[in-house]
Amino acid sequence: MFDYHIHSDFSADCETKMETTIEKAIEIGLEEICFTEHIDYEYPDKDWIFEFDLNAYTKKVKEMQEKYKGNIRIKKGVEIGVQSYLLERYETLVNRETFDFIICSMHSTEKKDLHSGAFFRGKSAKEAYQTYYEELLDCVKRFKGFHVLGHIDLVKRYLKEDSNHHFHDIIREIFNEIIPAGKGIELNTSGYRYGLEKGMPSPDILRLYKECGGEVLTLGSDSHVETTLAYRFKESLELLRSIGFKYVTTFDKGNAVFHSIDKV
Repeated sequence: MFDYHIHSDFSADCETKMETTIEKAIEIGLEEICFTEHIDYEYPDKDWIFEFDLNAYTKKVKEMQEKYKGNIRIKKGVEIGVQSYLLERYETLVNRETFDFIICSMHSTEKKDLHSGAFFRGKSAKEAYQTYYEELLDCVKRFKGFHVLGHIDLVKRYLKEDSNHHFHDIIREIFNEIIPAGKGIELNTSGYRYGLEKGMPSPDILRLYKECGGEVLTLGSDSHVETTLAYRFKESLELLRSIGFKYVTTFDKGNAVFHSIDKV
């Protein structure tokens, strides 16, 4: 199996050493992992600086690949936190650097972060969801330098309030932008850890993605500690199979590799 959303101490919100995570991944039988460290330019919460030394990161990943060669495959990825006004900076980043895999996530909307609740103040649940998805749609229309969208319905994790609306129309627009461009989504299992009782995206959005013709799909735990690697992957694979997905995807130098769900 493969875990394609993992953080180490290169990410500002993680203290776990790469070696600790890699050794745990080997212990539980993972064949391949991808570190996806945070880069969120101009993150609104000034207590967090989501940038890191990319040269040091590249060097460390190469060291780990050599050290654990023959035991596990290790890929170099990144999770970028887009905002509409920062897309040119991210274009420069992805054109300058080389990654096996790039997750495009949106952790802030209207220049306000989600995790502290700043974005939600003064908005109804419906207004918050609509604004979040509108900015994400704008980003994917103008920025193509990624492979999958990360936890596309992340807004649910922080709002934790049902808007009585599924927003499938605008999410369909997002899918109609990314699918023809060869982009995909991830199923991020961290939702289970944060009280959602489901991954991100939720099953209805996964079904919509399948209905729209989506096939590129990665599975990630969003682990910041080694004990949550491959968290609830077994039931997640069963969910994907029940919806009709045939493959999970990994990446090598930006190229998608498809693996039959029935064989993982």
